Amino acid sequence: MATSVLIADDSEFMRNLLREILESDYEIAGEAENGVEAVQLYEETDPDLVMMDIVMPIRSGIEATTEITSSNPDARVIMCTSVGQEEKMKAAIEAGARGYITKPFQKPNVLEAIDDVVPA
Repeated sequence: MATSVLIADDSEFMRNLLREILESDYEIAGEAENGVEAVQLYEETDPDLVMMDIVMPIRSGIEATTEITSSNPDARVIMCTSVGQEEKMKAAIEAGARGYITKPFQKPNVLEAIDDVVPA
């Protein structure tokens, strides 16, 4: 069975880009455009992995990750960050993120980050 991935990013362009990178190898569980939707979709779809943007409206990716990992300690979250947001990564790791990728996404980097977090 394919690994299911929830994509959470407030940019439709970035969600589309991630979906294009992932859909040939992974099942897309859903897409969220803010942290509140990400938590709701996580609970509804129980994905194997979440690709979570750090900066989103309503609730940030860090807040959403904290909420997901506090109720699901085994949740696997990879943060998606823009160059220059590295200082936010410390907070993301403390929130329970297992790894991160930097925009603009390159397919090899995305797949490598997933391989590091999701057991084969």
